[in-house]
Amino acid sequence: MNKTLKTNIKEAKLAIKNAEYIIIGGGSGLSSAAGVEYSGKRFTENFSPFIKKYGLTDMYSSGFYPFPTQEERWAYWAKHIYVNRFELGATNLYKDLFQLVKEKEYFVITTNVDSQFEKSGFPNEKVFEVQGNYGYLQCAKRCHDNVYYNETLVREMIDQTEDCKIPSNLVPKCPICGGNMDPHLRINENFVQNEEWYQSHQLYNQFLQNTEGKKIAFLEMGVGFNTPGIIRYPFEQMTYQNNHATLIRFNRAHPVGIKENKDKTIVFMQDIQDIVSAIMT
Repeated sequence: MNKTLKTNIKEAKLAIKNAEYIIIGGGSGLSSAAGVEYSGKRFTENFSPFIKKYGLTDMYSSGFYPFPTQEERWAYWAKHIYVNRFELGATNLYKDLFQLVKEKEYFVITTNVDSQFEKSGFPNEKVFEVQGNYGYLQCAKRCHDNVYYNETLVREMIDQTEDCKIPSNLVPKCPICGGNMDPHLRINENFVQNEEWYQSHQLYNQFLQNTEGKKIAFLEMGVGFNTPGIIRYPFEQMTYQNNHATLIRFNRAHPVGIKENKDKTIVFMQDIQDIVSAIMT
């Protein structure tokens, strides 16, 4: 371990220890580091029939594939939801992250939709899932603002999938308008922000208000530039505005932030699991 890395780990430990508040911002790179990969072996082992039939290349781009029928679309999505939400248990990285902050005043904002925070011990009232959750369905037209837990249906779809299709009677339909359903993900302007979403948003804003002028550590973990306005830019702005803030950034691809925060930012470009483990020791 080089001297700079040792120094960064020491400073990150101290910032977390001294922080009155901690805010975790979890992006897709965090789940990737935890082993929730959307490509490579994990994709090919789980989706070989779909790869052969449609030429799919990874789970992310496959979510936008124009399947010819709803029966084919939901055969794919049932598998996608199952392997990322229901089959996979709590990963070591997320469990370690919970152990790292559980005795502190903390809150989580995440663009991830795989429930890894919840599975690893983080209470629901301390996690704001901005982009939705794989475990729910919504009306594709957003004719109403309810969402529907889908585990039983997803498992049934998988059990009855043949030749990359589900039976027509399993295709989910909106109970209000009778139209198509979507996974509860922010894929277009019809994303449902239901009562629970607004409650989480309010709790997050209240937490932010409590941190004003306090010693705070922002843990920005695996956040890229797909949705920088949700975590990355606000964390940079709040770090700049608070003289007692430290931004701890875990990011190999995009480590550089605004120059005004240079002396208040600790950057790690190494494996997130390795660094979290080192901070915990």
